[in-house]
Amino acid sequence: MTSHAYCWDEAGAAGTVPIGGALLETYSLGPPPGQAPTLVLLHEGLGCVDLWRDFPKQLFAGTGCGVFAYSRAGYGRSDACSLPRPLDYMAREAKSVLPELLDAIGFKNGVLIGHSDGASIAAIHAGSQRDPRVRGVVLMAPHFFTEPKGLNAIAEARMAYSDGDLRTRLGKYHEHVDAAFRGWNDVWLDPGFKAWDIQNYLDEVTVPVLCLQGDSDQYGTRAQVDVVARRARGRVTVRMIPGCRHSPHLEVPEKVQTEIAAFLDGILGKTVELETGDDDA
Repeated sequence: MTSHAYCWDEAGAAGTVPIGGALLETYSLGPPPGQAPTLVLLHEGLGCVDLWRDFPKQLFAGTGCGVFAYSRAGYGRSDACSLPRPLDYMAREAKSVLPELLDAIGFKNGVLIGHSDGASIAAIHAGSQRDPRVRGVVLMAPHFFTEPKGLNAIAEARMAYSDGDLRTRLGKYHEHVDAAFRGWNDVWLDPGFKAWDIQNYLDEVTVPVLCLQGDSDQYGTRAQVDVVARRARGRVTVRMIPGCRHSPHLEVPEKVQTEIAAFLDGILGKTVELETGDDDA
């Protein structure tokens, strides 16, 4: 493990951490590692720290665990990244960047919570690193292989970016907005990416897994979570959410919070007490 140089803010505050030659935007909230389990958030393909919105605060309020989020290189207020991204960018993040990041923040015990691309990164990490500190993973709208439905939705996003207001909306959150969008969209629409498939990592996932998938997800079908139940070696819980699209944590936050809290209680034991004092006070 590397030295624990990261300055944790229990009240919740933005920060930065240098990883792999890039300065990454961060947000930490709640008890630091060593005092309670840590929930590490891995954002979607167009996400960043700010686009988690109130989710980190909701997690802390509901579990008492520390919460840590970061923007990958090229996103949010993190340093820019080189383009084009390699087609295996998610595997590189999971195997190179994420281990260094966990060491840098002093991660000791907790759960990875990923959304979309971030869920795929979490699964790759769990299947390739065998990090004993990672006690489980929560996968929201994960991807393990390409589907025509998802690729069509990504092609529509390209049109919305070039001809609509998507660039303007994303520009509120990403300092390098063109790099953020192209780094995701160009890879997914690359002809070579149609063969992308990371199911093999699931064969080595031994920790418990919670999958949350909207049954109206425009980017993927139930097949993306069924493969987790079929191939992962650890206990897998799949929750399909009626009427939900691609962002369960934003669309049905109470449902997601309930499912995550129950999952954490099952693997971490009693969640952290939110208040201290005498029992008879």
